[in-house]
Amino acid sequence: MSDTATILHGTSLPRAESVFHPGERAAQALAGGGPRTAPIRDTMPDQHRLFFAQLPFLLAATTDAAGWPVATILSGAPGFVSSPDPATLDIAALRDAGDPAAAHLAPGAEIGLLGLDFATRRRNRANGVIANGDRRGLRVAVRQSFGNCPKYIRPRQWETASRAPGEVEHLAGIDRDARRQIADADTFFLATASGGGAGPRGGADISHRGGPAGFVRLTGDVLEVPDYRGNRYFNSFGNLLLDPRAALLFLDFASGTVLHLQGDVEIVWNPTADMAGAERMLRVRIVSAWHRREVVPLRWHDLA
Repeated sequence: MSDTATILHGTSLPRAESVFHPGERAAQALAGGGPRTAPIRDTMPDQHRLFFAQLPFLLAATTDAAGWPVATILSGAPGFVSSPDPATLDIAALRDAGDPAAAHLAPGAEIGLLGLDFATRRRNRANGVIANGDRRGLRVAVRQSFGNCPKYIRPRQWETASRAPGEVEHLAGIDRDARRQIADADTFFLATASGGGAGPRGGADISHRGGPAGFVRLTGDVLEVPDYRGNRYFNSFGNLLLDPRAALLFLDFASGTVLHLQGDVEIVWNPTADMAGAERMLRVRIVSAWHRREVVPLRWHDLA
């Protein structure tokens, strides 16, 4: 049995209760240890509830009928997200049929949410289940609430813009425009899911990934993504040990164009020395790709 399989089967894991599911604990063990503390709550503190209500957009992840993670961005005027109680988020966001995630954001679906303020570099996560909803909005029953550190977030300021019709362009592979968007990116968002193998602590999750422009390498239809030092929760890596599929969302901050990708993932625990600063690496073989041009009614500019 491999080291990964041994850890996943529990022979190297503590039996104590944990806020982390078996995949996350396995990833922490493979990486040499988890966090000293993990303030992951089953309800949102008031500061998180207020934070979400101030945002003009949210990143969201769920899964499709085949269990593949899908990622999207939801937007609206500040206040489009509200919290009637510490265990609930209401999201009044219109979704269009061209969004690959739209049909799967349905009652009963697991959902991962990431709130991010680029200007202050603050980010908070809320994962749970869609309690009810329709095309006009969602109600999310929150099961996990936690913050992340501001590392690798480039400061930006948003402004409103018009929304395009939102037509989706299915790509046979990574075309020239997609390659350019990936090569220029200093930020993308990674959606994963535990595939039902993590019990009540599992579910869908979406995280921010950042680095210098061009930090994601692309060879053919394979992306190589460095993983830098972080909070050692290993939420994404833990999900990937249980289900090695992911969705990636690249946002063009100048145009509001979104690139949606899905791919099979291999975790490289000891990357080569030429990937400076990386402690691990994700190798993603892209199997599906969509472009949605100028669909986000926001634009961002860099802050000095």
